Amino acid sequence: MSCVETITSYALRSIGIGERLLPKTDFTLCEQFVLIGSGLIWNVYFAFFALLFGFFLATAVAMARASDRWFFSYPARAFIFVIRGSPLFIQFFIAYESFVLIPKLGYDLNLGFVEITMETRWLTKAWLGALVVLFLNTSAYSAQIFYGALLSVPKGDIEAADAIGMTPFTKFRRVVWPSMLRLSWASYTNEAIFLFHATALVYFSSFPAWQQKGDALYYAKYFADKTFNPFVPYPIIAVYFVCLTLLLIGLFGIVNRRLNRHVASNR
Repeated sequence: MSCVETITSYALRSIGIGERLLPKTDFTLCEQFVLIGSGLIWNVYFAFFALLFGFFLATAVAMARASDRWFFSYPARAFIFVIRGSPLFIQFFIAYESFVLIPKLGYDLNLGFVEITMETRWLTKAWLGALVVLFLNTSAYSAQIFYGALLSVPKGDIEAADAIGMTPFTKFRRVVWPSMLRLSWASYTNEAIFLFHATALVYFSSFPAWQQKGDALYYAKYFADKTFNPFVPYPIIAVYFVCLTLLLIGLFGIVNRRLNRHVASNR
């Protein structure tokens, strides 16, 4: 099989498109690059949606954490403390066992976006269950970053907004929120990189892969076990992660320049 045929057959295998059977013998470098790259689709999926939804929840939790009202600040503090204080791998384990056991106990848990019942066991699959864990994890870490930025917003800007009669929502949208993002974006970029790397832990979690079509580490381990040579597939997955990390840094850098467009370049 040529490299072009390999790409055609295996490039989208991780999402169920292409050849169903994995190569058994005579593994080529192209096959390893293509299949590991195919599995990377799931890592990008986990990181993208966890960051997308986590960004908005983190903003809300940070605002609640900074609130003077205890019924907002205390739950926000507890959420941040519990998530940041427990290992991510343990969170995967607890979430999976909860999603499995709750229906068996005869209770229906309404989470707003899904109701866990005997008919919703798909929540125990990696494509959703692991995504929920990553979403909550990055929300807590990002909320603490945003909270620290909120405390650093210049008071003069807030007082100026009050002086010209801005409503609380307008003040938040035009003054507080942009300043919060500008002050926290460098740290938030590090959190995004950490989360992307943390998607590799999904393979080791209890959540099963969808139809045995797993992420990049799933295929890397497959080749390592078959060839008894881990020094080819694991460096390949490392190269993929480094390249995507550089892309992530570039995208976040564009946003950072947009947020700081009013700052003189010599500063």
